[in-house]
Amino acid sequence: MITLKSPREIEMMDESGELLADVHRHLRTFIKPGVTSWDIEVFVRDFIESRGGIAAQIGFEDYKYATCCSINDEICHGFPRKKPLKDGDLIKVDMCIDLKGAVSDSCWAYVVGNSTPELDHLMAVTKKALYLGIEQAKVGNRIGDIGHAIQTYVESEDLSVVRDFVGHGIGPTIHESPVIPHYGEAGKGLRLKEGMVITIEPMINTGTWRMKMDPNGWTAYTLDGGISCQFEHTLAITKDGPKILTSQGEEGTY
Repeated sequence: MITLKSPREIEMMDESGELLADVHRHLRTFIKPGVTSWDIEVFVRDFIESRGGIAAQIGFEDYKYATCCSINDEICHGFPRKKPLKDGDLIKVDMCIDLKGAVSDSCWAYVVGNSTPELDHLMAVTKKALYLGIEQAKVGNRIGDIGHAIQTYVESEDLSVVRDFVGHGIGPTIHESPVIPHYGEAGKGLRLKEGMVITIEPMINTGTWRMKMDPNGWTAYTLDGGISCQFEHTLAITKDGPKILTSQGEEGTY
């Protein structure tokens, strides 16, 4: 079932999203060579709880951590661990926050130390794809318009769009209807309505879009060992256009 949120509910989710965005802003300087993803996990959980929030991923479908920390060829749902990050790693930090009953969800990608032209290109395309998808999140458009905008742009840049993981509705729980694929046909799918709150979270690979699962049952890897990148926002569909609830203030810079 798709729930349409009231202006008050969206305002509360916006407050939750601002806290989440602030975590990501602080991670920009926290993440560096030698730091572990377990250090990130502890930092994030402490930050959220010190601001009155709840790390909503803990216990969701028996997941144990406040963050998903996916490194290099890990597409998503990587477990935090105590292995130091090295120069040139690409880490994606995904988290959900519950603040006074309002939930937000956002993933951001970070290069550890020095980048490379390949990583720069992958990150730039992934971020632009996110915002191209968001531009299509308008009342009266269809879900396929979002995926089509993302897929056509990404493939024009010789990268690939993961099919196995998608965006979703959110609030009051983490994963709700509708499903938001990051590929598809324009003009197809469910029509978007005012009051929907969704995530758009393209996962973009340097090689094939196909994946394989870790025996842990959570972590997904690229099938060919290529690097994967992800950026994600939570946004509300409003009569005035999409309202990004997890904004870090970077819109328009892509």
